[in-house]
Amino acid sequence: MDQPEKFPNSEQSEASFAEQVQKLHRLTVYGRWLFVACLWFTIAPISIWDLREEIALWRQYFTWVAVRYGLFYHPFATLGLAFCIGMTVAVLVWQSRNIVFGLTPQHKQRLEKQVFKIRQQGSSHPLWKWICQ
Repeated sequence: MDQPEKFPNSEQSEASFAEQVQKLHRLTVYGRWLFVACLWFTIAPISIWDLREEIALWRQYFTWVAVRYGLFYHPFATLGLAFCIGMTVAVLVWQSRNIVFGLTPQHKQRLEKQVFKIRQQGSSHPLWKWICQ
């Protein structure tokens, strides 16, 4: 009587829950890369278009001073490119850390809470068909 009663499908349910947590993590990774791709397909071309005259100058006479002044006098283009590069590097570092060291306990707990909420809400949750089926 000291041990809690085990349900017949307890191990299967735990394995299913762990698989759902992995699916949610995979979906999070895909979502982050999709966001980065959208940045590169929307903001980066606009920023590069704003720098078109500077790029023509850089192609003729490339110097780091020309790059510095070109970026300095086009602050919105610089901000757009910096945001695209920064988000790409952030996702790369985040995913590399997860691959090398595994998920942090806090991140894993957050994913487990999200899967639990998705299971509670049922099929009305937008992620239900990707996580629980």
